[in-house]
Amino acid sequence: MLQIAILLFYVIAGLAFGASRLSRFSKNHGALITLAFVAAIIAIGEHFQLLYSMIFLPDGLLAFTLSSILSLIGLQLAVTACVGALEPTLRGLSGGLLLPAGIAGALTGLQLDEVGEQFTWQLQSHILISLFAYGLLTVGAIVACYAMIQDWRLRSGRLSEINQLFAPLETTEKLLYSVAALGFTGLLLSVVSGVAFVDNLFAQHLAHKTFLSLIALVLFGILLAGRQFAGWRGRKAIILYFAGFVFLCLAYFGSRIILEMILGEHWG
Repeated sequence: MLQIAILLFYVIAGLAFGASRLSRFSKNHGALITLAFVAAIIAIGEHFQLLYSMIFLPDGLLAFTLSSILSLIGLQLAVTACVGALEPTLRGLSGGLLLPAGIAGALTGLQLDEVGEQFTWQLQSHILISLFAYGLLTVGAIVACYAMIQDWRLRSGRLSEINQLFAPLETTEKLLYSVAALGFTGLLLSVVSGVAFVDNLFAQHLAHKTFLSLIALVLFGILLAGRQFAGWRGRKAIILYFAGFVFLCLAYFGSRIILEMILGEHWG
């Protein structure tokens, strides 16, 4: 199955990136980096092709399932990992990101009984922008977890060979804020497109989704402004990121639960 091949290539790339950061493999550093990038690029290409075929159905229909959404997040994890790996000190983190990306890729197409729906191009744009933003900010949450672990290890003075896998905390935070800025931009476009393209958005049962998304948008905006103008970093900034992410999860997954399980309708 293609899903198994995608998982295998991601695991190979992740292990190769991680091994390249360990001094015991220094003689094979160049070969490991080449292997990692080649395997990751192959996996991303196959992952994108499979995911595209699962979401974009014939006759202009779109199908969104939980497995395809998780797979999209995994694809964004993999792309972030490859971009991050251009910085040598982030290759350990990149390896860590590729492992969950592989699991998400293996889930692609798990729900085959989902019926596609017809949307206007405006609503299609709104949904795709929203999913892209949610995916990016989920990637940021995973990076924030790594930053929190690094912060804890530094405060507790834990020194071991594992430390070689971690980049300096400042470098990890730069990656986190870059992802957060892209995710914030996507979320802002999502809210704007929702107001523009969804009729009577605030009068519908989706009003709570919009309200929670706005709270998340404000929190991420405060975080980015604090970083830019006050130099926020460390645990306080990470906690604020998690707060914004919690509201984002409530906006999306809470809406799906209310709509599909309670009201018997579909999210759009």
